[in-house]
Amino acid sequence: MTGSGGFAPESERVTRQLRDEIIDGARTPGSRLVERELAAELGVSRLPIRDALKALVTEGLVTPRPRTWAVVREFTPTDLADLDEVRSALEALAFRLAAQRRTRAGLARLRADLDAELTAARRGDAVTARRAAADFHETVISLADNELLNELERTLRSRMRWLLAQHDDLTAMAEEHEELYAALADRDVARVEELVTKHLESGRSAAAARREPPGAGRADS
Repeated sequence: MTGSGGFAPESERVTRQLRDEIIDGARTPGSRLVERELAAELGVSRLPIRDALKALVTEGLVTPRPRTWAVVREFTPTDLADLDEVRSALEALAFRLAAQRRTRAGLARLRADLDAELTAARRGDAVTARRAAADFHETVISLADNELLNELERTLRSRMRWLLAQHDDLTAMAEEHEELYAALADRDVARVEELVTKHLESGRSAAAARREPPGAGRADS
């Protein structure tokens, strides 16, 4: 499937670019994705655009519309609640297993993700910090050393990265990851479980704050 006509690599490149733009917030929820316009913008034919949109629909980032266009998905409160429930269950399991099974090489990869996130957060580079934060979570899942968990993570990866990108307090997120890293390094399962609960709650609050209209909640204060 990778090769006749060279369309697969082009499709993958276009998919990656559109995915990043959606997750990073460059293409906002509800934005139209029209095959003809995207082809002109990205300098490709319409076929890789069509393939990319299909892939992004499967990943849960794009909502199809009739004929030759789609829109960036607008996550409803129910969508977010469902995603949060699944994320909470998966990450509680992943962090607990990672604390028990982490290796020295795995910890080194996790430290590299964390250092990249801390550096980007300190210089206010939101896109790089959020990408590194998502890498941190994906590395933790790999440290859990459970193939079924890895399969589930791959299915949900784009939506999870989008959810993590809703966090605006970059420094706070990086500091929570630093605490989690230390507990994982110490194999302190009880501490990891405590920190994961706190981390999930702060992520929940960050996503809720992002959805709150400007000025909401001030009238009663």
